[in-house]
Amino acid sequence: MTEALAGGWDCHVHVFEASAPSRMGHYAPVDRPLTEVEAVARQHGVNHLVLVQPSVYGTDNSLLLRALAVEPGRHRGVVVLDGDVSEDDLRAMHVRGVRGARLNLVSPVGESANPAQRFASLAPHLRRQGWHMQWYARAEDLATVAACHRHSDVTCVLDHLAGFDSGIGADHSAWKIISELARHGAWLKLSGWYRLNAECPYTKLVPQIRRLADLFGDRMVWGSDWPHTMFAPDATPSYGSTWQPVVEALGESKASALRQRVPNIYA
Repeated sequence: MTEALAGGWDCHVHVFEASAPSRMGHYAPVDRPLTEVEAVARQHGVNHLVLVQPSVYGTDNSLLLRALAVEPGRHRGVVVLDGDVSEDDLRAMHVRGVRGARLNLVSPVGESANPAQRFASLAPHLRRQGWHMQWYARAEDLATVAACHRHSDVTCVLDHLAGFDSGIGADHSAWKIISELARHGAWLKLSGWYRLNAECPYTKLVPQIRRLADLFGDRMVWGSDWPHTMFAPDATPSYGSTWQPVVEALGESKASALRQRVPNIYA
């Protein structure tokens, strides 16, 4: 399995179909198929993707699951679930390549209402499947995330630098909480730079990345956040620009090793 999955990982992308039913009150998706991101990623030495369910599709994971089925075993997925999902459905998703569920506390059509209750309803399912919980959260939400995971035996994955934007100072209380999460085995996604009060080339975030890297060590993954839903389709950041802050923060050798390593949360 490890050998088959070697070849570079982008651990946070989305796929969209403009015709798919979506939630109102957020961005309107345009067509962004799997083949498009595969072609872009391949130019940068990336062969494997983690498809993350976008908030606009809610718990209808059908588009993501169809994308995973195109080339079975190549990519991985993170879905959004109802608490009453069946074990049969979860096992079928696992076969397709799903390895986690997501709770989104930031987007206007996410899951910010009663996140602790949502987590509690999903945790037994995640434990049985060996899946992780991926959180899109602000720094001020991390106390809730830590409380959920403290005795859960569910691996925690934190989206988009755990919300540590360029305005989070060195003495901010969130550093204590993120340190606790890291000590207890949480993972961090190096992604979503433009969501963190930074503009390309995102140098304002390099000190945050370095300090967080000291806490998380090898439990980090990189994600491009393609296709960059905060931007108009004709004004998106280049794929390479989302990788460059990792190189600047960690150095070429460590950054390359991070992207080439097969993350065990997706095994």
